[in-house]
Amino acid sequence: MRILVVGGGGREHALCWAISASPLCTKLFCAPGNAGIAQVAECIDVGAEDIPGQVALAQRLKIDFTVIAPDAPLVAGMADAFAAAGIKHFGPSRSAARLEGSKSFTKDLCKRYGIPTAAYERFDDVAKAEAYLKAQKTPIVIKADGLAAGKGVIIAETTDQAIAAARDMLSGNRFGASGSSIVIEEFMQGEEVSFFVLCDGEDVLPLVAAQDHKRAFDDDKGPNTGGMGAYSPVPIFNAALQKRTMDEIVLPTVRGMKELGAPFKGVFYVGLMVDQGKPRLVEYNCRFGDPETQPMMMRLKSDIVPALIACADGGLAHLDLRWSDQAALTVILATKGYPDAYKNGSEIRGLAEAAKVEGVEIFHAGTKADGPRILANGGRVLNVTAMAPTVEEARNRAYRAVDLIDWPEGFCRRDIAWRAVGRKS
Repeated sequence: MRILVVGGGGREHALCWAISASPLCTKLFCAPGNAGIAQVAECIDVGAEDIPGQVALAQRLKIDFTVIAPDAPLVAGMADAFAAAGIKHFGPSRSAARLEGSKSFTKDLCKRYGIPTAAYERFDDVAKAEAYLKAQKTPIVIKADGLAAGKGVIIAETTDQAIAAARDMLSGNRFGASGSSIVIEEFMQGEEVSFFVLCDGEDVLPLVAAQDHKRAFDDDKGPNTGGMGAYSPVPIFNAALQKRTMDEIVLPTVRGMKELGAPFKGVFYVGLMVDQGKPRLVEYNCRFGDPETQPMMMRLKSDIVPALIACADGGLAHLDLRWSDQAALTVILATKGYPDAYKNGSEIRGLAEAAKVEGVEIFHAGTKADGPRILANGGRVLNVTAMAPTVEEARNRAYRAVDLIDWPEGFCRRDIAWRAVGRKS
């Protein structure tokens, strides 16, 4: 098969790395790709959100199967455009992608089908939001209703902070149209887990869980980011918790989306808050997580391509995937200043030496090639990913590789997997 992957970040590099190993893949393309993806796929400079451009590219290249990896083009209807062009693809329709594209749609779905989640209210008026917040306890969570690159969630510790966040979003200053409506919800105590499930509209195939680290700095300090590191498996996510998540959250969602005339075909990213063994839904994403995909692809022992195709064609009920029992962990190297203002163009050295560390793969997120040089070209730039028999060993390998990378303009968290390591010790 001739396969096209849409996107150009670390998630896409990990997916391309896995897809390129499939005997079903005769030629792999990625648009727009990045300097790392170019090592396993032919990269073509077409924007990930350019729907007509991506469809035209697939037609020109005679693509057999397209994997739409990022959230924004899915929410904008790229899967529908590929369907209209008769090109087989992985990724939900625009109608189904509302699970990620609208927080209020998902919260209303939870209410309708009895899916456990945080109590919430929706607002598009500043004065009403302020009046509501003054009557609530803190901490409290303010969310932009639309997409905000993983940064549209503010956990306010005081009422003043909450009101300021609501004003900032609803004014359009913070997230533009994505913040023109907000969801205010109770702060849920517990431990966050990301769980992934494939769906073909009818049947589901559970994958594995990972744990992300969303705050920019060590000890979960600083602003929310798109993710600064992740690891898999997650010690607390046992078979009983997985069954409960499937029965109480995933399967009611699958049935609900079908009833609403928007059957979901793709991957559910189930963001969970787990407290005393009870899962509640934090959010749904309609695509693979970033950075969770990187350790997941390291652990995957099966060919991923048949599973992706089954989401489009049906037949997931007859499929299974094998996973390594080892632990995998990724550390994000980001440009100083991220998630706020940062400068592109700094040179990154030492990548070849870092890649020699046992069990390490380096997935590129925001890079570009300048002849033999690799330059930073984004906020999150590199995903240094390692696998080992234990999470402690995986972490040691990843940071050993990080320390071999010569990039003064970058930074990373030094405490990825602190919960798992602390729990074991």
